[in-house]
Amino acid sequence: MKQFWNWRNYQIAWQVEEKDNTSEIAILLIHGFGACKDHWRFNQKYISSIAPCYALDLIGFGESSQPNSQISYEKKNSENFKYCFDNWSQQINDFCEEIIKKPVLLIGNSIGGVIALNTSKQLSQKCLGVILIDCAQRTMDDKRLSEQSLLMRFLRPVIKTLVRQRILSSNLFKNAANPAFIEKILKVAYPSGNNVDKELIDMLFKPTQGKGASEAFRGFINLFDDYLAPDLLKHLNKPVHLIWGEKDPWEPVKVAQKWFETFKCIKSLDIIHDAGHCPHDEMPEKVNPILEKIIQEAI
Repeated sequence: MKQFWNWRNYQIAWQVEEKDNTSEIAILLIHGFGACKDHWRFNQKYISSIAPCYALDLIGFGESSQPNSQISYEKKNSENFKYCFDNWSQQINDFCEEIIKKPVLLIGNSIGGVIALNTSKQLSQKCLGVILIDCAQRTMDDKRLSEQSLLMRFLRPVIKTLVRQRILSSNLFKNAANPAFIEKILKVAYPSGNNVDKELIDMLFKPTQGKGASEAFRGFINLFDDYLAPDLLKHLNKPVHLIWGEKDPWEPVKVAQKWFETFKCIKSLDIIHDAGHCPHDEMPEKVNPILEKIIQEAI
């Protein structure tokens, strides 16, 4: 059932599925960029057979508030929101403290994975672990500039100046915020084509029609210096599990394999064959049993 929570005068949409509210733990699902709580449409109910399962819309997405973006170089405005991993993580942390009120296992897809890792530090002992599903690798971050081509390094200052401009970011967003373009992107993200249906397209399209929808986009494309997953994994003492689409077009599975070999906190890596960036939605019949196994072991 959908509900709303007031957080710092913003409205946060969330929902919970639970069959046994006496469980001592809970699960929280954190969506990726451009998605929403309903992107877990094939997972939330399944998981709730093990423990209460929550999903929420990050600020700027789904049915949550979409405040104007605050870019770091701009004069601060109390009505604006800085779209960044610390602020999204604080939203998750406070949701766990005020609404869930139980130890949690965090599950994040794409940038939701980075948020989950960052939040796990804040929650400390109240976080049982993290499951990353095709975690964002953030190749355009300044800290990874040396990996870019000479041309990209040369153009970086120009790109950063351009994307700050609202007229440019809003026009880019307007061109992307239509069902035909969304379907085109989904067919790249879901290489098998499984579950790319009207429900999914409508789910992603509807929030783009909100008054402030382009502001979350502007905030995100200006995130050039924020957390990278490896930096968070390096210092994490929570168990972390990886689930990855073999054919993810944006976050190569070979990087996940390198993480698995490098970081002691990572306990498992499950590769979903023929799946892309969102295997939990593209192939839930393969992902759900893996999630069930990890959660049961955490309990």
